[in-house]
Amino acid sequence: PSVSSRHGVGKAEDTSRTSPFHLDLWFYFTLQNWVLDFGRPIAMIILPLEWFPLNKPSAGDYFHMAYNVITPFLLLKLIERSPRTLPRSMVYVSIITFVMGASIHLVGDSVNHRLIFSGYQHHLSVRENPIIRNLKPETLIDSFELLYYYDEYLGHSMWYIPFFLILFIYFSGCFTPAAQQSRMPLAALLLVGPSSLYYWYLVTEGQIFILYIFTFFAMMALVLHQRRKGLALDSNGLFLLHSFLLALLLILAWVGWLWNDPTLRRKYPGVIYIPEPWAFYTLHL
Repeated sequence: PSVSSRHGVGKAEDTSRTSPFHLDLWFYFTLQNWVLDFGRPIAMIILPLEWFPLNKPSAGDYFHMAYNVITPFLLLKLIERSPRTLPRSMVYVSIITFVMGASIHLVGDSVNHRLIFSGYQHHLSVRENPIIRNLKPETLIDSFELLYYYDEYLGHSMWYIPFFLILFIYFSGCFTPAAQQSRMPLAALLLVGPSSLYYWYLVTEGQIFILYIFTFFAMMALVLHQRRKGLALDSNGLFLLHSFLLALLLILAWVGWLWNDPTLRRKYPGVIYIPEPWAFYTLHL
């Protein structure tokens, strides 16, 4: 084979082929998202503290380490199964940035969640927390705000922007001639619920609604553009689109339910009001 074909840059775009539904990858992807991402803080809270002292990594940290390895691997396997050639350099840079951002988040999130055992309240800002407010010297408060910045802003940005970019890159290859238009199999319909519920958690806890809705609108615009060319989504593209759409409905329901909560309103004063599930947990549960 030629150099160009070996590196995946010389193959012409092929829209005549359609991929079967990747049940194995989507199942593993959804399962590990729930166990290793959503389950991280739960494992840290319910397991006995003496098993994981506060000055050592918690069970949730080990979950996070596994997530940081398994998720990029599954994303790469997903990209490999795309029926068309995708921009390899963009994929590689995105994966590298994803791993770096998730690793930054691992450290910041580990410390912030361990603070719960000392009385830290996630529904309050750093400076409003009683255990932080009285620290001396006051420059220590700046250090905790820096930690929060790495956790909630820099880590999330470097983690989630590449994550959604890779999903969109893959989505762009999920089109087939309209005459061969496929439907979601039963397995895909069963996975849409847990998949969309995870995206709800990802968007609300990660505070990434702008990134999420931008990705969703870009997906919709691409569908309309490809439809004019006589192309339609295959089963994998339909699965992604329906997962994103249902997640959006869940986010709207979540915001509507907590719309008049005065404490959460004070913590999230911006134009876009989307409370974090763990802030709701420490406040009400």
